[in-house]
Amino acid sequence: MRIHAEGKPVIGWSVLVLAVLNGMLVLTTPPLAWAPLLLISIFLAVFIVRFFRSPLRPVPPLAANQILTPADGTVVVVEEVDETEFFKDRRIQLSIFMSPLDVHLNRVPISGEVTYYKYHPGKYLVAWHPKASTDNEMATMVIKQNDQELLIRQIAGAMARRIVTYIKPNQTVTQGAELGFIRFGSRVDVLLPLTADIQVKVGQKVKGNVDVLAKF
Repeated sequence: MRIHAEGKPVIGWSVLVLAVLNGMLVLTTPPLAWAPLLLISIFLAVFIVRFFRSPLRPVPPLAANQILTPADGTVVVVEEVDETEFFKDRRIQLSIFMSPLDVHLNRVPISGEVTYYKYHPGKYLVAWHPKASTDNEMATMVIKQNDQELLIRQIAGAMARRIVTYIKPNQTVTQGAELGFIRFGSRVDVLLPLTADIQVKVGQKVKGNVDVLAKF
């Protein structure tokens, strides 16, 4: 299992702390007391390692107008909304909720040029809350491909307290490349033109670089 670079410091410190705590318990308490705590520690260590997994997913052969899913998770929103930050018009919003069990590496959905980026400090409402798309901490970016543009938002959740974005304005990006990483439960929104042909539905489980989200 490949581990993402974002997780290596966290995993290292977590394993060190758990090892020290369990060593102290083994030396100072009877087996019936420390054995259950040791099992809990092993579970936590495995959970943390799995959270930062980074599976290899080559981009499948696609038509230029196909938009790949940028994150693993469950589609929780497919609806028309008023986009007020960049386009300032009606758009189709697709939201993907990433539980702590999902891969949290975000991927670039289309090749093109990054024309906009902005970080927004904010709240930490649960990621599926309707106001999470406007009130939570987030990073917004727009990618342009020929005459089409889409907006992506990385949104923090109740547990997610760090958003990392690897792409910047005026950068040329390739479909399937690493876009960013969000720690411990979060959400990604994609806002598309009203003419987009949506390929997913609410409740559907999707995988980044595997499922087609929509077509221009």
